[in-house]
Amino acid sequence: MKNPTVIAVAGNPACGDMITFYMKINDQEVIEKITFESYGCAANIATASIVTEMVNGLNLKDTWKELSWKKVVEEVGGLPNVKSHCGILAVGAVKRGIRKYYQQKGLVPNWIPRGLTSEEKQALEEEELAEKLSKK
Repeated sequence: MKNPTVIAVAGNPACGDMITFYMKINDQEVIEKITFESYGCAANIATASIVTEMVNGLNLKDTWKELSWKKVVEEVGGLPNVKSHCGILAVGAVKRGIRKYYQQKGLVPNWIPRGLTSEEKQALEEEELAEKLSKK
């Protein structure tokens, strides 16, 4: 995508799963376009793809409140437990992107929690773990 408003990443290539979302957000805070690049398994690609379909055209507040990894897993028709983290990474990346969008504007809407969401935390923990493992 040319000139995305925000780029959001989750995962780590060392662990095998990585997602990068490119989001174009308009002045009404609507996700006008969202694309992704994925490095990883089929579940990683499927969850990233379904997330783009779920959030394209939604405003940021609705995206934040309605998007969950459980809904993503449901939308792809289910995943084995060992692959559920792919949905978590996808949702974590989108929520990080929304948080980043507002940080760039110097704003913090009251509907965004001060602390990281569970998806954001898990995405971050996976990245940190993969980083540690790659150094051993």
